[in-house]
Amino acid sequence: MIEIIDLSQEIYEGMPVYKDLPQVTMTIHNSHEEWEGIQNPEIKTPAVHKLELGEHTGTHVDAINHMAKQYQGQSIDTMPLSMFYTQGICLDFSHKGLKELITSDEIKEACMRDNVKIKEGDTILLYTDHYRKHYGDRHWGSGPGITIESARWLGKKKISAFGVETMSPGVPGISNKEVHHICGEFGFTHYENMINLHLLIGRGRFRFIGFPLKIKGGTGSPVRAVAIFDD
Repeated sequence: MIEIIDLSQEIYEGMPVYKDLPQVTMTIHNSHEEWEGIQNPEIKTPAVHKLELGEHTGTHVDAINHMAKQYQGQSIDTMPLSMFYTQGICLDFSHKGLKELITSDEIKEACMRDNVKIKEGDTILLYTDHYRKHYGDRHWGSGPGITIESARWLGKKKISAFGVETMSPGVPGISNKEVHHICGEFGFTHYENMINLHLLIGRGRFRFIGFPLKIKGGTGSPVRAVAIFDD
């Protein structure tokens, strides 16, 4: 039987977004009452919503052109779909506290502990439990992240991507900008704002899917990320 685990946040008006990125607004653009010609209805039933949001809203993936200006042209619509349809593993770093860094030695130790190996083309998910602990509170923007050295180590492993529960792959002001630069340098990417990673711990390998929207020139895209176990 196939088991599909949803790894994506809901998108809704007023949801947390990173620093100065666009806020999400959601309004009724067309109602069923309007379509039926009802004048001045007491209640409007949504038929079509109007959404305003940034590319980097909720659970999303970064395009290579987001990593630094020298990667202009490597937009989300140009990235091969094989990058978003991969094998995956999830590693446990739930002991990490606010703004703590994850080193490559710790990633190696986590792999040994769970008896898994990082393979070329994999997506590596890093469970910190930050979502369940701090989503929407004052600490939400202060989660753990990987070191600059970890990003380079993962790049040398030729992975497709890694994913985090936090709003940034590195710790802002410490490693985040450099982690983005290294992703661009090695041509891999990352997912942010993931959920339900605790449901993947200790279960070995799975199929990971995180297809982006085909946004022309896009610097990223919200995704409906899932992990699939096929017993």
